[in-house]
Amino acid sequence: MTERSQKSLWRDARTLRIGPSQMHWDGEQLVIDIHEVNALIPLPVQGRIRLTPQVLGQRRFRLDPSGKHVWEPLAPRARVEVEMSRPDLRWSGDGYLDANHGSEPLEDGFADWQWSRAHMANGDTAVIYEGKLRSGSEFGMALRIGTDGNAEVCEMPVPVTLPKTRWRMGRTTRADTAGAARLRATWEDTPFYARTALAMTLWGEEVDAVHESLSLDRFRTETVQWMLPWRMPRRG
Repeated sequence: MTERSQKSLWRDARTLRIGPSQMHWDGEQLVIDIHEVNALIPLPVQGRIRLTPQVLGQRRFRLDPSGKHVWEPLAPRARVEVEMSRPDLRWSGDGYLDANHGSEPLEDGFADWQWSRAHMANGDTAVIYEGKLRSGSEFGMALRIGTDGNAEVCEMPVPVTLPKTRWRMGRTTRADTAGAARLRATWEDTPFYARTALAMTLWGEEVDAVHESLSLDRFRTETVQWMLPWRMPRRG
């Protein structure tokens, strides 16, 4: 991703274009064309991602009482195909697509959040989303989204504390018991964000889960804001 000015943005009902990269919905697939350059070493990053929804979400959720922030599981279950030309990489697998949108920056509304998603054996998708609002109030929900896209609100499972990241980011999740979740891999480890693969027992079933931890308290600090362009290029 590259941060760009408003002049680099163009969109209509089916396409979002930011600079030379774009996302386009063709009626069956979300096609993502990537044409970017690395931040530190200016090597090109180019390729195409195709996301084919297998389930379409049927509702959106307010994350705060005033409705300034909305979360929407657009495709709780999907097939993803990645074909990169630079570097030359290809893979495919099960995926997921959601969106957060609102009327103020995320860091103005939240202090932190923890999120996880797992695909169940019968085709359902489990999503657990919790955190702390900037006001100090907490929010949380546990959803089981069926193959028809409808979401059933479930009782929150037991909290589980996971090992901190190398940047000392706190990570927590939910599972059937306090010992029913373990780290499989840490895919992304930054001062304010971590993405993790988990193995866990949820609602009586052994599942593999994708988990993320986000600290917006850390994100808004001067140090992290100074560091961001070294990881994410900025273009005028």
